[in-house]
This record gives sequence, structure tokens and C-alpha cells, in this order.
Amino acid sequence: MNAAMAPAMPTPAAPPRRTPPLLAAVLLAVSLAYPVVVYLALGHVSPRWIALLLVGLALARAWVTRESFWLGAAALAIVLAAASFLGGLWGPLKLYPALVNAVMFGLFAMSLWRGPSVVERLARLREPDFPPAAVAYTRRVTQVWCGFFVVNGLVAVATALWASTAAWTLYNGLLSYVAMGALMGGEWLVRQRVRARIAARDAVHERPGASNA
Repeated sequence: MNAAMAPAMPTPAAPPRRTPPLLAAVLLAVSLAYPVVVYLALGHVSPRWIALLLVGLALARAWVTRESFWLGAAALAIVLAAASFLGGLWGPLKLYPALVNAVMFGLFAMSLWRGPSVVERLARLREPDFPPAAVAYTRRVTQVWCGFFVVNGLVAVATALWASTAAWTLYNGLLSYVAMGALMGGEWLVRQRVRARIAARDAVHERPGASNA
């Protein structure tokens, strides 16, 4: 069932709550720096303190988004933090990047099933009028991101379970972001070509007499 087939709600949805820019910047910075924080804390800070940081980060993100996916992620993060806190272990804390990838995969995959796709929703914020070809393209891009989150999440799990802490930090604190940036840059280049192709085709269709050709 897609969003268009869902039953109408009796009351209008509440307007989206805007996140204060400073809070959003802090959450982003802490999230990006999480692997580095874990690495620097080894041998100097008890994992219980990092477990508390993880709980605070997960709850803050869930409170800001108010989305079921991030509420679920917060619950799972609390489980990881509790395992780390009770046992004084670093291992559960290293699984948090994999958990984030799993949540992102679920978010993108669910949007493919229910529609519209995540990429389409983001694109419509800037360009509300979307031709069918653009809708199909954003769906394919969403599928690519689903694949990325699967691969990235599996590598995150592998580095957490079997690699050294330095290797885990290098991948989850740097290389995964480089891979994400490369994918975003590659998609931007492909998008320009797709946009030009759609524009050229529309120009042909709008040409006088084209419909009778």
C-alpha cells in the first residue's frame, strides 16, 4: 500500500517542528565525531561515560526528529549502552555506526515501499514540479542509497567485531564519510546529465508540430 491509498486522517497533521540550528549543528558534530571520541577515550575514560554519551546522543536525535525510525534507534542504542555500562565493555559501543546504517536503510527502503522515496521528497523541497522521468530517477537513486547503507553497515559490523580499534575508527570516522561524499558527488554528476536529457526531450515535445511527427 502506498501513501496515496492510505486512509485519510480525521485531523490535519501538525506542522513540522523546526530544529534550532545550533542544536542541529551540535548533534551533527557529535555524531560525526563519535568514532574518534571512542578512540580517544580508550585507556583514559571508562566506557560507562561513553555509554551515557551514546544514550544522550540517541535520545536527542529521537527528540529532534520525532520519527519512529529514530525512536527505535534510540531504544536499540540504549540497549547497546546498557550492555556497555553493565559490563564495562567497549564492544557494544562500537556497534552504534552499524545501527545508524541499519536505521537509514530501513528509512530509505520503507519509502520505496510506501512512496514517495526519500530522495524524491528531498528533491521536491527545491523543485515541487516533477516530471515522471525525474520521479523514476529519484527512486533509482534511493535504491542505490539502500545498497550503500547495507554495504557500509556490514563493514561497520566487521570492523567492530574483528578489526582493531584504530581500523574501526579509521573506517567509521573517516572512510565511510569519504565513500558517502563520493557517492553524493557521483550522483550529482549523473543528475546533471539526466536533467539535461529530460530538458532536451521536453523541448522536442514542445516544438510546434512535434506531436504530429
